[in-house]
Amino acid sequence: MGRAFEFRKARKMKRWGQMAKTFTRIGKDIAMAVKAGGTDPGSNSRLRALIQNAKAANMPKATVDNAIKRASSKDQEDYKEMVYEGYAQHGIAILVECTTDNTNRSVANIRSYFSKCGGSLGTSGMLDFIFDRKSVFKIANDGKTDIEELEFELIDFGAEEVFLDEETNQINIYGEFTAFGALQKHLEEKGFELLHSDFERVPTDTKTITDEQAADVEKLIEKLEDDDDVQNVYHNMVN
Repeated sequence: MGRAFEFRKARKMKRWGQMAKTFTRIGKDIAMAVKAGGTDPGSNSRLRALIQNAKAANMPKATVDNAIKRASSKDQEDYKEMVYEGYAQHGIAILVECTTDNTNRSVANIRSYFSKCGGSLGTSGMLDFIFDRKSVFKIANDGKTDIEELEFELIDFGAEEVFLDEETNQINIYGEFTAFGALQKHLEEKGFELLHSDFERVPTDTKTITDEQAADVEKLIEKLEDDDDVQNVYHNMVN
């Protein structure tokens, strides 16, 4: 099924905790999208995708509407997207995406987590050779769609891999980072039910470790994911 499928079960990404934190993180994404492209989902494809993600996460419509309204107000925090890279124990690469209104706080916290868990925070870009940034779409499986035909169809719009996730019975589509808009537009025009769409960091080089070693790495991942500034944590661990 390809690289993304093979690594799907091993990687542990985007493990948002309780619902309140999920809503907070979606709210930050909405704020960034509104700042970049305005409040109209019709003309702001990124906002439109986030509204769909919020719906899939059972985020109340009133909460979504308030997040959009707040994002366009003068009182909205000025969020910045930051990426931190480093290594956990046992040579596992860790990439952390943050959305923060205080970069000094964020970097201090991230460095502290790495240090306390036996890892080390590195420099920006040091893991570019390990992680590829991809557009990811998940659509409902209606039982009638031919996966191979869909893949051939979407290749022209930047798709690289299309497969059925047997655990969720959803069709997953991985594509080039720059193909997000084209893929979203085509899927919407074709009437597919979009369940989730986002960007992910897919490792091109993985490292196999034991369960005991994985437990050491998980301690760091859990600390990172508990931080309010952290949106996503990616790694190249396989165990």
